[in-house]
Amino acid sequence: MAARPQNVGILAMDVYFPASYVAQEELEEHDGVSKGKYTIGLGQDRLAFCTDLEDVISMSLTVVKSLLEKYGIAPERIGRLEVGSETVIDKSKAIKTSLMQLFEESGNGDIEGVDSTNACYGGTAALQNSLNWVESSAWDGRYAIVVAADSAVYAEGAARPTGGAGAVAMLIGPDAPIVFERKLTGTHMSNVYDFYKPNLASEYPVVDGKLSQTCYLQALDLCYQRFCKKYEKTVGKPFTVSDASYVVCHAPYNKLVQKSYARLVYNDFTRNASFVGEDAAAKLEPFATLTPADSLVNRDLEKVSQQVAKKQYDEKVGPTTMLPKELGNMYCASLYAGLATLVHNKASSLDGKRILMFSYGSGLASSLFSCKFVEGEKLSEIADKMSIASKLESRIQVTPKEFVDTMHLMETRYGAKDFIPVSSKSTLRPGTFFITQVDALYRRSYDRYQATPEKLEANGVNGVAH
Repeated sequence: MAARPQNVGILAMDVYFPASYVAQEELEEHDGVSKGKYTIGLGQDRLAFCTDLEDVISMSLTVVKSLLEKYGIAPERIGRLEVGSETVIDKSKAIKTSLMQLFEESGNGDIEGVDSTNACYGGTAALQNSLNWVESSAWDGRYAIVVAADSAVYAEGAARPTGGAGAVAMLIGPDAPIVFERKLTGTHMSNVYDFYKPNLASEYPVVDGKLSQTCYLQALDLCYQRFCKKYEKTVGKPFTVSDASYVVCHAPYNKLVQKSYARLVYNDFTRNASFVGEDAAAKLEPFATLTPADSLVNRDLEKVSQQVAKKQYDEKVGPTTMLPKELGNMYCASLYAGLATLVHNKASSLDGKRILMFSYGSGLASSLFSCKFVEGEKLSEIADKMSIASKLESRIQVTPKEFVDTMHLMETRYGAKDFIPVSSKSTLRPGTFFITQVDALYRRSYDRYQATPEKLEANGVNGVAH
């Protein structure tokens, strides 16, 4: 009997985000809010967004095609393809079916998987499904690809600065440089209306921001507690955040990520004060008798725990936050953009390190899980091929008015038919897929932005556009 695949995880990654962005500092001034409300209050720097040339399908096409090209992967070597997204293009036809056009020339239609949807958790569900497939008796020896992609948009108002857009593609298989510790997953699911999209005529969600933050942190508590129990049962000793070199959290906005890490430190304190050290324990002691529910809404605890955790946050979480802060909330792609950021920043020093990853999707679905980095050379290759620095440098800044005008245009495009995009193709990077038209039957057509091989290489894409 053949041995089951070992060390299953991420073999390769790529990231895509639209070139257009608006600066949060300028958006503050345009919106007439206090200086620092978005940059300090939310912890965000810039917001990436799609024009009417792009959508979640075009972003997914771009990132998958780029992944295949950069790593020289033959399309017939893919046996599973799953997409995690909450951006609704069609209520029936999966985004994955549109991606199958990338495999038509090779004749490979034997690819399992469809879409997973639950707010920002869909990418994690798609990843779990693909990991399970590779580890199962159903695996046929081919790779899986997981795509996490979303365009996050909000109506005018307080929530709009928490939008964003992007896509991450991950190649899944055995003997990977990023290995998931499958037995160490803490999950929490519940029925909550903190963020949802019941109006099918609108792309905008219904949001209870205060409730959503509370649900996020409560889910983090429960997932971490369950993770710690499984770790102690499996490894035979208690787990604390000090056992993780880095922590990556789903990032609706960076301020919540800061609160999240502080929450993990507080959880360690409530389990055993010695886990956080004497100085931290002394500062947290006044909050030792709070009930879990009260601790979630205690502002003094929130401030003190962030102060106590700041040094560790800078070391363990700071290196994961660049793309989420630069691009905004990418919903399903957010967590994995944080992972990509970590590889980009620390590839040469990650070998042997463990990281924690927390995934949250409103409604709600959440998991906290861990992975280990091995084979530093392969990690450096991933960092190089993602070309994150050059992609950030090639972006185009627009004014807040241009951003708002684009949002108004996109409102008319949602659910629309029989139109040709009007935005300029000059905003597209070489190798980017874009919408050519949506016909009278709502059918979407895409093409790939033409460029010379030299321009493709300069923008981090290997191969000639066609």
